[in-house]
Amino acid sequence: MRRNPGRKKRKTMSEEMIVTQEGLEKMKAELEQLKTVTRYEVIEKLRTARGYGDLSENSEYDEAKNEQSFVEGRIKELEHQIHHVKVVEEVQTDVVGIGSYVKVATAGKNLEYQIVGSAEANIKEGKLSNASPVGEGLMGCQAGDVVEIEVPRGVVTYEILDIHR
Repeated sequence: MRRNPGRKKRKTMSEEMIVTQEGLEKMKAELEQLKTVTRYEVIEKLRTARGYGDLSENSEYDEAKNEQSFVEGRIKELEHQIHHVKVVEEVQTDVVGIGSYVKVATAGKNLEYQIVGSAEANIKEGKLSNASPVGEGLMGCQAGDVVEIEVPRGVVTYEILDIHR
């Protein structure tokens, strides 16, 4: 049994991000949606809100400006991420790595995760970041390994049942 205390160092935005090809395509699709549709919807909301008169007491205008700020910030963030990504080319099935699907047993439950880069992590979709304590703890493991991983609520034991694409 291995013990993995989890990662202590956090990555900064300037460091290279690792994503799957699917993750890169989702990022590009979101960017395209923001640039071609959402941005113009917000501009139209601003035009409409300006027509309501005094901008100093116009909550619709304030809300539209906040939304515009969020959209433009997200566009810049996605452009930066897409420019700095490294796409995982080859997914191994003998050891857990980025892009791997891994079936684990823990606390009497069988779970399946895909290990992905932090940019595309989404626990609701079963996509676990390689930078998370559990993701990092599973990295490099093989089917049959039992590993203890330190998480915020304590130490959790995982048995790796299967690794596949």
